[in-house]
Amino acid sequence: MIKVTGVRFKTAGKVYNFDSGVFVLGKGDHVIVETEQGLGFGSVVIPPFEVEPKENDKPLKRVYRLALEKDFKQLVRKKSSQDRAHRFCQNCIDTLKLKMNLFEVESTFDGSKLTFYFTADGRVDFRELVKMLVREFKIRIEMRQVGIRNQAKMCGGLGRCGREICCCSFIEKFGPVSIRMAKEQSLSLNPTKISGLCGRLMCCLTFENEVYKSLKEDYPKPGKFVETPNGKAKVLRLNVICGRVAVRLETGEETEVPIEKIKPAKFRR
Repeated sequence: MIKVTGVRFKTAGKVYNFDSGVFVLGKGDHVIVETEQGLGFGSVVIPPFEVEPKENDKPLKRVYRLALEKDFKQLVRKKSSQDRAHRFCQNCIDTLKLKMNLFEVESTFDGSKLTFYFTADGRVDFRELVKMLVREFKIRIEMRQVGIRNQAKMCGGLGRCGREICCCSFIEKFGPVSIRMAKEQSLSLNPTKISGLCGRLMCCLTFENEVYKSLKEDYPKPGKFVETPNGKAKVLRLNVICGRVAVRLETGEETEVPIEKIKPAKFRR
């Protein structure tokens, strides 16, 4: 049996499993772990649990030690080097007149490698840029082009709901989002109303979709005729969150009726 613990390196980032060995770890503990890029600084999100190793499984990287005060100071130096690298790279991009949007620079914990994240409409020839970066920093350089949704996840921001955007706060992996999900919630199909900071359909439509589909099972479909306390009416819209149905009465008046006042026997879905 080996003890496995889940470690995350970024907020809402992927959780990686590590062999915790003899360390007694709790959720929220900061640890130094072995990675493909050298030592890394992460936070425990899943406390150690025992598993039976399988014969064909690749051995897990180990938790090297608990984080010390010097490691937190190293994080401050790492942030400073990232800011400097970002400024220098942006100046180089302007000098070379490259059509790319640099938005983040990430350094490994030991400072042996810099990764530059950018977006662009197409392919970018950044060979000359890499040469300038290598001459300046004298370490390994990686240029990584990502999509607009990944940019929003890495940069963060506030959504139209007033909360931190979902992809930055808790979504680990992007799922497919379709316009049908917006229709399921009876939302306006105006792109400015259903798009997130990235300009794509809002991620929240995905994990809200099943809830709306479940709630609407007991509701009449728009266009159907139902019986209400005020007489026969045609269903216009559904407000499943508030438990109400918008209808048009035979008199032409539009009103909202609580779903419990529309008897199921009076309509068919």
